[in-house]
This record gives sequence, structure tokens and C-alpha cells, in this order.
Amino acid sequence: MRVLRNFITFTSKELFELKRSGRLLLFGIIFVLFGIMNPAMAKLTPWLLQTMADSLEATGITLSEYTVTAMDSWVQFFKNMPMAMLVVLVMFGGIFTSEYAKGTLIPLLAKGLPRTSIIAAKTFSMLLVWSGGYWLAFLITLFYSDYYWDNSTVSHYSFAAFGLWLFGIMLLCAITFFSSFANSAAQVLLGVGTVYAALYLIGMIGGVREYLPSYLTESAPLLSGQTQPSEYFRAVWVTAAASAAMLAASVPITAKRRL
Repeated sequence: MRVLRNFITFTSKELFELKRSGRLLLFGIIFVLFGIMNPAMAKLTPWLLQTMADSLEATGITLSEYTVTAMDSWVQFFKNMPMAMLVVLVMFGGIFTSEYAKGTLIPLLAKGLPRTSIIAAKTFSMLLVWSGGYWLAFLITLFYSDYYWDNSTVSHYSFAAFGLWLFGIMLLCAITFFSSFANSAAQVLLGVGTVYAALYLIGMIGGVREYLPSYLTESAPLLSGQTQPSEYFRAVWVTAAASAAMLAASVPITAKRRL
């Protein structure tokens, strides 16, 4: 019960700090804007093409009439959400190291707060913000895509969204892992960026790509119905296992860290 109480108390502190600093509101605005922007960009596509038609015609390129569907809105979703993910990663890059540098955790640890509670609370706060914002943007896109067009013409968009969300979860767990021994937010983000780059480089090896977390970001074949969710299950399990392993590894490393 004491462990749970410590976790709830420190999580409440983290969320209050996010609210007090204005970052929680900023996250909410960003995700709402991204959610609205996806169908809006799709809706504006014909107008943009029409605007460009005259200048392109002068160069000999003729644009045919373009019909917008729900697919255009979902394509925008999967193009734009990685940018929202990047914002979250950057803003949370120093969630641990800034407190290590300032020494603000020392009084709490002196009062008996376990380091595991700090790790769990901070990680949970990151995952909560990412999950809440991400699925809010998803629901906004879902509503407007169905309102203007018909979502039934797009295949497996929910599972594709789940895959990208899980990939974001793994990168946030990587922040926790690298924060266990890094000394600055820049070092943490460099570590996360290295993981991201390594996954895509390894994915170039034949027969390996379907097992990698980065495979979950390949939404286009799912949306078009060329692939089925079952083909991504191996990547889902690997991503979940990698996330759990990084969290588990961060506990003993943080326990030995000098503050």
C-alpha cells in the first residue's frame, strides 16, 4: 500500500508540474491542432491543386480532377503524428536529468521515497500525456473523416494507429532508460535518436524488418488493405518486450546512480 501511495503522490506531483508550467495545456493544443489538421488538409487538397493548375499547365503538366476520400485524411494522420511524437520526446527529454542536475530529488529520497517510485511515476506521466493526446487526435480525425467522407473505405486504420502509438511508447521508455545514466537532455535525446536510426538501418536487412518496432510505423499497406494486422504481431511483441526491458534495466542503473 505504501508503494502505491508513493506512486500516486509522485505522479500527482508530476502532473501538477506539467499543468503549472503550461506544458500540459501546450500538449493538449498541439494534439487537438494535429487532429483537426488531418481532415482539413485533405479537404483543402482539391483547392490547392486547383491553385497550382494554371502554373503547372504553363509547364505542360495537366492535373486531372481529384476526388478526396477518407484515405487522404488518414494518410495525413500518419504523416503528421510522428511530428507530434517528436515534440513530446523533445519536451520530455529532460524529465529526469533536469531534476538530477538541480538536486530536487534528494530531499524526497532522504524522506524515504524509493527511486523505483520516481521512475514509475515519471514514466507513467509521460505515457499518460502521450496516450491521452495521441488518442484525442485520433478521435478528432475519426469523427471528421467519417463526417465528411466514409471511414469504411479505409482498412485497418485503428490497428495502424495502435502500432504508431506503441512505437511512441517504446521511445518514451527509451527516455527512461537513457536517463538512468545520461547527464543531460541532449544526451538522452541522442540516445533515443540512435535507437530510432538503428532500427531503420537494421530494417534494410532482408527478413528482419517484420520483427522490428519501426515496422509498426509502416501504415500505408494496412490502410490500403495490402497487409493484414496479423503480419504486424511479431513487431508488436518485440516492441512491447523492448519497452519492458528498457524499463526493467533502468531500475538497477538508477539505483546505483549518484545524485
